[in-house]
Amino acid sequence: MVTVLEGSGFKRAYKRLHGNQKAEVDDAVLVIVADPTVGEAKVGDLAGVFVYKFPCVKQTYLLAYEYDPETRVLLLVGAHENFYRTLKG
Repeated sequence: MVTVLEGSGFKRAYKRLHGNQKAEVDDAVLVIVADPTVGEAKVGDLAGVFVYKFPCVKQTYLLAYEYDPETRVLLLVGAHENFYRTLKG
């Protein structure tokens, strides 16, 4: 059984999404729960963070997360604009 935890940045960004966007994000979360290696591993300041890119209502969204065998920690979701700056902040 995998536990999914939401970071404050993820909660704040998710709350601002429209219903159809939330459905796409929920699908992306299911993909990450099933296979956490699907995202791209980051290096440097963001070592240990993975970013999964997925289509969301005619735009590419990014979902940042960390994982271990029992948990998936969702850090941030959003469009590419300022995504990494917000993630580092």
